[in-house]
Amino acid sequence: MSSKKAKKYGDIKVPAQSLVPFDHSGNLTKQGGSIKTWKKRYFILKGKTLFYYKAPTDAVFTGKIELEESSLVVPEQAKSKKNMLSITTSKRVFFMFADKPEEVKPWVDAIAKAIEFARRGGVSTPSSQPAATTQSITNNTPAPTGQSGRSDPPPVTKPIVQQMGSADMSPRVRLSLAKQAVRFLRDPESKVLEFWDIWSDSIPPKDDMVSTSGLAMEFQVATSADMQKLTWRTCGPQNIFIQKMVDFFWNVGAPETEIDRLNDIGALINPIKIGSWIDMSGKGGMDGGWYFPVDMPLKLAVEAADDGEAIRKFREWAESKGVVTVFTVGRDMGAAPPRQTELRFKLPGVDFEDQLRNGIDAFGAFGFPALPSDALEVLKRARTTQPLCMSVITSSEGFVRLGMLVPKPTTEIVLQMCAIAGGNNDEMAAFEGSLGTDGPQYVEYQYLNKGFGYGVYKEGFDIVFHYHVGDERSE
Repeated sequence: MSSKKAKKYGDIKVPAQSLVPFDHSGNLTKQGGSIKTWKKRYFILKGKTLFYYKAPTDAVFTGKIELEESSLVVPEQAKSKKNMLSITTSKRVFFMFADKPEEVKPWVDAIAKAIEFARRGGVSTPSSQPAATTQSITNNTPAPTGQSGRSDPPPVTKPIVQQMGSADMSPRVRLSLAKQAVRFLRDPESKVLEFWDIWSDSIPPKDDMVSTSGLAMEFQVATSADMQKLTWRTCGPQNIFIQKMVDFFWNVGAPETEIDRLNDIGALINPIKIGSWIDMSGKGGMDGGWYFPVDMPLKLAVEAADDGEAIRKFREWAESKGVVTVFTVGRDMGAAPPRQTELRFKLPGVDFEDQLRNGIDAFGAFGFPALPSDALEVLKRARTTQPLCMSVITSSEGFVRLGMLVPKPTTEIVLQMCAIAGGNNDEMAAFEGSLGTDGPQYVEYQYLNKGFGYGVYKEGFDIVFHYHVGDERSE
């Protein structure tokens, strides 16, 4: 055996027959991790561990899935595979399918019981008390199995997350649950899903945080109102993140010149925290890059941008308005130019109205259309004592995107914005429920200039909700 898994497990002899009596067993076809191939394996569920072998007579298992108290098992429905189920753990989501429809529910029930066993700290669940995760993730009704002809499975809803105790779940698990609530990320053969998995695997493990003196790893996600575009972000101490980030960029084909630029800008700003982000869309859009979520002088932050009329015009406007600092700078690492650089800063002004006037002025000064009147009216009602912020993305070919960010919008504002942007309130509620949050950190009024959507991202006006998923610290 010469595979990586063989090196990890090859010296551990656990004959399949030694696990008798087991809780459940049988053949399932499982999708690989880094290499997305499908292989039939013989699975044995014993306690909180799901072992899998190449054959039931093997003495060495090929791999195992450790079920945790925050794990989730659900039946899946995909275009290309039938009789599927998925298991979400803090490390990844495992996809597999059975040979027959009637085999799915027994597996889901058995695994759900094992997860309940893990939650109870190894104390068995009375047979009269069903495990919560045997329920469907929509409205707590029995989950359909073995159906065909439906490509969009039901989203995760708040009730199941509340049952699981979302406040106790790690941010990584919440991200995995949120991913399952996104329709275009439910196909296990999706290239976009594979991109998400590669990025997720690049996040440093929690154990690496031991020597970080109280600094946290932060997890964030943003979605358009129609949930057709999402941005996933994570950041943490520079010394913990830098190598994992660089490895991720190499793996996805980022140019060496851009990796060098990351090092150069990092040396110039020397941020205490750095992070990576990925964009994706329902039309197959994929992009990624880095960001520094720290306060810094504007004159240093603009060094990350490519020279051109857009960045010069922005600097002139910022100087005229008294903007001297930004709280985030980031840049994409795509394979081909033009490169895009994002700057986020607090809008200047003595109060909400003054900040709003400066934000509206920026749309005109940078050549963007005025905000739609209905969206502007809602924005005016979203008065807040916290500062309004702005996101500006430039490239050598001009302004790419402009956004005004309103902190801590109320539920009423969120619903009104969803209606204006054509969003689905039920899907948004399911997404929020999977994150276990009490609402967005920001709502962003955003405009993407024509030509920069590349056929996979929505151009023009849009509404985007930004969520803080949680922080992770060493214990």
